[in-house]
Amino acid sequence: AMTTIGDLPEDVLVELLSLLPARDLSCACRLVCRQWRAVVELTTLWKRKCQREGFYRQGLDKSISDWKIFYILCSLKKNLIKNPCAEENFHHWKLDHNEGDKWRIEAMPGAHGTEIQVPNVHRYFVTSYGPCFKSQLITLQNEGYWNQLMDEKRPEIVVKDWYVYAARFDCGCRYEITVRLLSEDYLVLDEFHPEPVVIEQWSDAVWREISHTFQNYPPGVRYIWFQHGGQDTQCWAGWYGIRVTNSSITVGPMTL
Repeated sequence: AMTTIGDLPEDVLVELLSLLPARDLSCACRLVCRQWRAVVELTTLWKRKCQREGFYRQGLDKSISDWKIFYILCSLKKNLIKNPCAEENFHHWKLDHNEGDKWRIEAMPGAHGTEIQVPNVHRYFVTSYGPCFKSQLITLQNEGYWNQLMDEKRPEIVVKDWYVYAARFDCGCRYEITVRLLSEDYLVLDEFHPEPVVIEQWSDAVWREISHTFQNYPPGVRYIWFQHGGQDTQCWAGWYGIRVTNSSITVGPMTL
């Protein structure tokens, strides 16, 4: 009798199907027949896809409860902040406050500055003597994170930002950051808003990273609002306030 694909051993079928995109597996392959639907739901299939695409590491087995979700989160993972390093000027940013001599973009390292210890970061945003704050609103569904995923799995949301003091050794500055997880109606479900960082005069010019991880937040998160900025503390004309760059927001899995 002629052999069909349905006669293949399960491990061979897993190997073949693991070559296909996740969307095809979920939307097409699982509808072919009862056997294929069962294989698409196998943990071994999604673990194999993780191995193929470099998402698998030794020691993960005990910490992963759902390899399908783990794979999807790995494949979606990217920086949700657009234009984080000023390569597109102020594109994608909303200038909420733009006072004093206003926001400006400068090249690394800048006057009296130092290079940031992050590859491929060449520019930064710098504030003035008046309050300067800018923001982005991220719509999670537009980035591939559907409502059920956010409500049931609630993957970690990791926020990072880099800042450094003013362009003059004798000028202090102030840095602030606020990140809010918002509902469909823009209600605040969780918030990261630490005390402002005040960098005094005569400080070093070393770039510093601030980081926060949202975990176990309430269901219903649909948007993430990110805002940062500050000003100098001497009220001097020019751009001697806080410098910021390389902002990022990533959504799970864990903090890979």
